[in-house]
Amino acid sequence: MFVNLFMELRDAGLPVSLKEYLMLMEAMQKGVAGYSVDDFYYLSRSALVKDERHLDRFDRVFGHVFRGLEPPEGDMQAELPEEWLRKLAEKHLSEEDKAQIEALGGWDKLMETLRQRLAEQEKRHQGGSKWIGTAGTSPFGAYGYNPEGVRIGQDESRHRRAVKVWDKREFRNLDDSVELGTRNIKVALRRLRRFARDGTADHFDLDGTISATARNGGYLDIKMVPERRNAIKVLLFLDIGGSMDDHVKVCEELFSASRSEFKNLEYFYFHNCVYETVWKDNRRRHNERLDLNEVLRTYPSDYKVIFVGDATMSPYEITYPGGSVEHWNEEAGATWMQRVLDTYRHAVWLNPQAPRNWSYTPSIEILSQIMEDRMYPLTLEGLDSAMRELTH
Repeated sequence: MFVNLFMELRDAGLPVSLKEYLMLMEAMQKGVAGYSVDDFYYLSRSALVKDERHLDRFDRVFGHVFRGLEPPEGDMQAELPEEWLRKLAEKHLSEEDKAQIEALGGWDKLMETLRQRLAEQEKRHQGGSKWIGTAGTSPFGAYGYNPEGVRIGQDESRHRRAVKVWDKREFRNLDDSVELGTRNIKVALRRLRRFARDGTADHFDLDGTISATARNGGYLDIKMVPERRNAIKVLLFLDIGGSMDDHVKVCEELFSASRSEFKNLEYFYFHNCVYETVWKDNRRRHNERLDLNEVLRTYPSDYKVIFVGDATMSPYEITYPGGSVEHWNEEAGATWMQRVLDTYRHAVWLNPQAPRNWSYTPSIEILSQIMEDRMYPLTLEGLDSAMRELTH
């Protein structure tokens, strides 16, 4: 059984090593998890998962491997703690709900009946009103209905009547392939960090105070230091409009996360490809444009550059003067892109288009070549790789 867990975790792409598996087995031999499935879950997760992005995948594999595990006979207190259930009821049930449960036999009757059913039932059951199964009116099981049920083995709520969900995953954790969200993006962006203390000394320095007080013969000598901040400086160029309208949500999440994570962030908008001007406000983009050469002169070369765009356009917009769909550009977009890359050594392009489509779009291949293959998908895995590239 434990070997199956190890092998299926490997098959699911989790970087689980034999050394970690042996450590888990040693912990089991010493009785760290006892006879509790919950304790074994947390023990195995601690031993086998090294990156929080893999927690959700671990949960799915663990549930698959142990879903058919027979519950131990005897007291189920460790599996269904009654005190926990009572607190859950106090938080979520109205007085009418509590009165209904009491009228039907109360908590004691509900838990006692579940213990008896688990002990008596010998096979899978569907329909009916007694056994633990599916599509019935039993208080225990899945895809049925009962006003005071304990839901077991059902993917999601249907009637919202369960007083306990036995095998529900309580957390949705990070995974490389899941849809992005602001919190997930922040985690990925944190790889791009270099801390420094700048500005006003307004934070208490405990170590410095202790050292200074000791040198001062025991008389208190308080020391203050500036706040520790992420010193990384970022220029964010965001493609806007046209085909990027399909990716507004994820770009908003990335923008929000970037504003939160990088204190030294400057952002600019462009359409399809950068040309001689960029802008800060889309409502005034026709009247308040910024000269890109001026941007390159204003922000020094130690800035990290992140382009965000689907790179989907006519190839002429990149390779020919006058190729822009909105104005007559005297120089090709590729020329301006190269100027940016010549100024800033650390630059990446984040593409919200699925990588499987990149080879079918000539403009994506052209920009990928200009970026020297530093184009990454706008996924957690892609963000992680892009941040690693920027730290080199």
